Amino acid sequence: MSEAPAKKAKSSWINVLVDWGPVLAFFGMYRYLAPSDSDDALAVVGAAIGATGVFIVAAIVALLVSKFVLGGISRMLGLSTLLIVGFGALTVLLADPFWIQLKPTAFYIFFGAVLLGGWMRGKALLQWALEAAFDGLSNEGWLKLSRNWGVFFLFLAALNEILRQIFNVENGNFGTWVDLKLWLFVPLSFLFIFTQLPMLLRHGLSVEGEKEEETTPPPTG
Repeated sequence: MSEAPAKKAKSSWINVLVDWGPVLAFFGMYRYLAPSDSDDALAVVGAAIGATGVFIVAAIVALLVSKFVLGGISRMLGLSTLLIVGFGALTVLLADPFWIQLKPTAFYIFFGAVLLGGWMRGKALLQWALEAAFDGLSNEGWLKLSRNWGVFFLFLAALNEILRQIFNVENGNFGTWVDLKLWLFVPLSFLFIFTQLPMLLRHGLSVEGEKEEETTPPPTG
């Protein structure tokens, strides 16, 4: 019985790596390949394509880890990986970073619309997408969480589109968009998660479920 908590903690850290590892790999590779002169558009495109290639490989590795180490692949993770591979392939084949910048918008709009559509029909599709339930959380809690994540995803879609128009290769600051994907979107996602905890606790989430929510948020593109 004493080994169970350690195993769960390990799984939680693996969940975090599966969710955020590909984004960190993309960021790290772009920073490694990025030219010192941001006005060198050709070099910036080359760095973006190289980082996208690493992003694709890391996403596939994360999917395999989820399958063979964690024991399954959530529907949300599966679709996220599909979008990374699809839009990433377009980026590499067409040598155009536009597609990798568009991928988060497509992800956020799709899941935002799906979650809000389910909520309006009285269905908590976030629970279906994650294929996991937090201990003790009531159906009403799941509905509210699905609604709130749906609204937040649409907010992130709008934010990404604004930033994509401002920070891109044509404007000579694609690297700023890459930085914001890590230093703005990730903190915003975790901040949003913590704002949900009081509501979840009011709807029956146990302490065990609270820990799960803190460490394994839905991937955010």
